[in-house]
Formats: sequence, structure tokens, C-alpha cells
Amino acid sequence: MSVAFIRRVASPKKALTTAAVAAATAGMALTAAPAHAATTASASEARAVAHQMIPDAAQYNAFSRIVQHESGWNVNATNASSGAYGLVQALPGSKMASAGSDWKTNAKTQIKWGLDYMKSRYGSPVGAWNFWQANGWY
Repeated sequence: MSVAFIRRVASPKKALTTAAVAAATAGMALTAAPAHAATTASASEARAVAHQMIPDAAQYNAFSRIVQHESGWNVNATNASSGAYGLVQALPGSKMASAGSDWKTNAKTQIKWGLDYMKSRYGSPVGAWNFWQANGWY
């Protein structure tokens, strides 16, 4: 009886291995989605996260204006010509990995990276917004 139980448990693994070999043979990649993949936020969820992270109204409004212009609050926004990615349109998007491995899908990670970038380059989101208004980019 225990042998049959082991075979049942092993069977799905064997089926997955068979599927992976078949996919590789066909030139396809078969990967498991990371657990954090479900963190993609709607625009309203991303705004709420930003509001929690940026309590100062002037700084939040400046950040919000930039994000609205850059990505429309779309966590997955990709610029077709430059490849810039995410809420804050990081170029390349992989730069945001310094804020977290879930940078492709997590609004909080993208916002954290964007705030750090704005602070280091412009002093604050207000400074970044002032630059954006003068130049049409930041």
C-alpha cells in the first residue's frame, strides 16, 4: 500500500518532468511563476501604496504627477521605443531590482526605487517634478 502511495506522489513530478523535457525539446521554456507574481497592483492600489509611503501632500502630489505622465500608474508600463519600465519608467527597468527582486510586479518596490532615485538625483519628488515640468522628462 505504501508503494502505491509513493507512486501517486511521484507521478505528478514525473508528469512535470516529462512536460519540461517536451517543452525544452520544442524550444519553449517551462518555468514556475514566482510567488510574488500576483502583486501587480491596479492603478488605484498603486496610488494607495504611494500615499502610504509618501505622507507629505506636496511630495505625494509631485510624485503622483510624474507617475501619471510616465506610466498612468500602470505597474507593467513599458515604453516601446526606450524599454523604460514600470510606474516610474526606470531605464533599464532591471535597475529597480536594487529595491527588491519583485520589481517587475510590485508597486511598492517600484515606488521605493522611484523615491530613492528622485531623492538622489533631484532632492525630492517636488524637485523631480520641477525638472519634469521644465524638460518633459526626469
